[in-house]
Amino acid sequence: MSDFIQTGTQSGVLTIRMNRPEKKNAITRDMYRAMADALTAAGGDDAVRAVLICGSPGAFSAGNDIKDFIAIAEGGTRHTDVHDFLRAIATFSKPLIAAVDGLAIGIGTTILMHCDLAYCSPGSIFRTPFLDLGITPEAGSTLIAPKLMGDQRAFALLVLGDSFDARAARGSGLVYEIVEGDVEAAARDAALRLAAKPPKALAIARELLRGKREDLLERIDLEVEYFSERMTSDEAKAAFRAFMAR
Repeated sequence: MSDFIQTGTQSGVLTIRMNRPEKKNAITRDMYRAMADALTAAGGDDAVRAVLICGSPGAFSAGNDIKDFIAIAEGGTRHTDVHDFLRAIATFSKPLIAAVDGLAIGIGTTILMHCDLAYCSPGSIFRTPFLDLGITPEAGSTLIAPKLMGDQRAFALLVLGDSFDARAARGSGLVYEIVEGDVEAAARDAALRLAAKPPKALAIARELLRGKREDLLERIDLEVEYFSERMTSDEAKAAFRAFMAR
């Protein structure tokens, strides 16, 4: 388990917290592995009825750790930790709730597309600057986002790289509610309410709403293939160097 991922279960709710505040919860490969393992274990644990995903106060996640990106780009290696996490969250069979307080960049935004309910604070910012880094969208977002918010909003978010504030995120369906007070408490309350419902009926209702996962998994695999290819491209290497030189 990564030192930067904290987990704990209470009243049927597993909390997965990204806790790397000095880096605004930027996600490393070790953190992806820890979250993938936590979701896999939770899926088979009857004591877990719902999962709450959150960050340390002030940021949900600044996205992927850029130093990890550079190491992959320079080494030309592929790593399964991210892929395993994406498949784990896409196929997770229990309710997923997110509490967003502050920045949600890259995967910090696309992860929300897999959550059944997402809550955010009024000052939260959502952005996916994939193309600015010479890479391509991930996490199944190219399939989910157009269905969620329409083709043009999805294009503005994923390709143009526009920032969405809390109101725009709610209007696009990316988040369910903007919380003026304690966003994590509001998200936890929803998770507890779901955890108290009959689990088999809940699982069936959720599957009917979400549909089969085969197309999504196929899209995630395709996105990972393109993403990995772009990671070692001259465009991406130049973008990473420019980012680090800021």
